[in-house]
Amino acid sequence: MFDYLVIGAGFAGATIAERLAAHAGKRVLVCDKRPHIGGNAFDYYDEHGILIHKYGPHIFHTNSAEVFRYLSRFTDWRPYQHRVKASVDGQIVPIPINLDTINQLYGTRFTSLELESFFASVAEPRSPIKTSEDVIVNRVGRELYEKFFRNYTRKQWGMDPSELDASVTARVPVRTNRDDRYFTDTYQSMPLLGYTKMFERMLHHPNIHILLNSDYREIKTLVPHRNLIYTGPVDEYFDYCFGKLPYRSLRFEWETRDVPVAQQSPVVNFPNDHLYTRVTEFKYLSGQEHPKTTLVYEYPTDEGDPYYPVPTSANAALYAKYQALADATPDVQFLGRLGTYKYYNMDQVVAQALAQYAKMAGVPRREIAAA
Repeated sequence: MFDYLVIGAGFAGATIAERLAAHAGKRVLVCDKRPHIGGNAFDYYDEHGILIHKYGPHIFHTNSAEVFRYLSRFTDWRPYQHRVKASVDGQIVPIPINLDTINQLYGTRFTSLELESFFASVAEPRSPIKTSEDVIVNRVGRELYEKFFRNYTRKQWGMDPSELDASVTARVPVRTNRDDRYFTDTYQSMPLLGYTKMFERMLHHPNIHILLNSDYREIKTLVPHRNLIYTGPVDEYFDYCFGKLPYRSLRFEWETRDVPVAQQSPVVNFPNDHLYTRVTEFKYLSGQEHPKTTLVYEYPTDEGDPYYPVPTSANAALYAKYQALADATPDVQFLGRLGTYKYYNMDQVVAQALAQYAKMAGVPRREIAAA
């Protein structure tokens, strides 16, 4: 008899399983339908010996000291600050848009103050801010919106930004200085030996058992357990009784080149050219030294594994129905991006799992990550 059956071995499942086992002394069975742990953060060495992320680049960043301290139990870190460029008008320029982006793109010599005035002169004020289009046009006007955001968003989401919640493009800032970092969080690092090694350490506990290549429907029937924690798609758990929640997925094309470095930055976005949205070169992320390099091209699609909940008002209303069902199912806890239909970053998923465990254990949250 297991105290807990945890469905999913990604960040949500691994975090709460580790706390249940190590902090509360519970017997936990972690199940996953895939042949590996780590969820979408799973990484491995490809046939050329290059460390790659199977499901696209995962960059760790957080402002939460609690989350960083907790994960630091299971990995050393490689300092890493992510930088992205975009292919626009035949040039490779920094993204998020900053002072150098504009000066390079237009051949200007703006200062930071002058750039703020420029943005104000081209902005199209929108009130209230409801959509992803509103966010960008309100800040930098239509021309930059068309160059950097509109077509990229159409490819990524299969929808026009005017149809998407403001939260999508609000994730990408616009700057008037030369800061070309994609994120400005306090903690920005990559697991020194990769994400999979970190997950292995999280789940390496005598109270934790792992079952891969398994269907949770069969497991929850066949394996005796007292409690269930579910991190898969919430609509799937309830047999799509209200219809399917929309997700976007990705198709990957891999390329290995006989050169040490292939592109100018870890990621290059392609807002207006090609069917793919971006190209990632993994050696930048890992710091690995290797005579060859591996890149991945990302093609967004509606088919495949669920990656990104689609943030629209209609989908929020549909999820609310499933959330009501989840709230009325007290013997099951729903966690993670899929379990709560939220576009969470990795650190947010860890924080959610730690908070849920604190609630279940009835102890102050500040004690959870420290103990």
